[in-house]
Amino acid sequence: MTDPPVLRREAPHPHVVRVVAGEFTDGPEYATWREHGTSDWLLIYTVGGSGRVAGTAGDVITVAGDAVLMRPQQRHDYGTFARSWSLAFAHFHPRTEWAPLLDWPGQAGGVGILHVPGEVRHRVLGALRSCARSSIGSLAQSELFAVNALESALLWLDTQNPLRGRMDERLLRVMEHIGTDLAGDLDINALARVATLSPSRLTHLFTATLGIPPQRYVERERLTRAAQLLDSTDRAVSEIARDVGWADPLYFSRRFSHLHGLSPTAYRRRSATPPG
Repeated sequence: MTDPPVLRREAPHPHVVRVVAGEFTDGPEYATWREHGTSDWLLIYTVGGSGRVAGTAGDVITVAGDAVLMRPQQRHDYGTFARSWSLAFAHFHPRTEWAPLLDWPGQAGGVGILHVPGEVRHRVLGALRSCARSSIGSLAQSELFAVNALESALLWLDTQNPLRGRMDERLLRVMEHIGTDLAGDLDINALARVATLSPSRLTHLFTATLGIPPQRYVERERLTRAAQLLDSTDRAVSEIARDVGWADPLYFSRRFSHLHGLSPTAYRRRSATPPG
């Protein structure tokens, strides 16, 4: 005689207008079951401990730095795998333009999963915590702040998506450093120290990943920022050159003309001239 099937208690379904997010830690008894999932997407990010997420072809076991993505109407069967599980989560209805960010490699029959390295983990968790704080905020714009924070988390996760080419976290560190300090010392030796790589190794890795060497990337970022300042301010060209890392305005003008096809002064004049 066989035992009757065990009836599992359906977990509550969150009411999600745009996003509902949070973070918690639970022990070995924690488990969630929703036979037909929910109408929203669910992102689960493991902060510590270990979790189990069941797919149609088996279980995915998560550890710190693993992110799991579940589609609408996908069965929810997940819980603590060992002694405890610390997780951040977000139930959400995505913006239309997020579609590429939700294309993840799958395991165990449809469970999307990404493995996030050390430095990127802080970015993802910080964005998810900001999303959770905003999702329960009282400001009229709180929900939009939450959506924007979730988008930031998804964008950082996308840098580790092997379907589009995983970005080395050392390169992300260098690119962020360049973007926040365009006027600083950005020669190859300084960038190599930021990446904790040799100059030759950084140059090889950067070029293989982005298609241009680090110094050309630095110049492009500086000249792009200069164009924005020419468009949006009336500051002198020499001041803008200094702001983006060039002490010599004449050399700056030559490099700007090479990239944009116009001198800085002509570029600004073009932007200020109404069409017609």
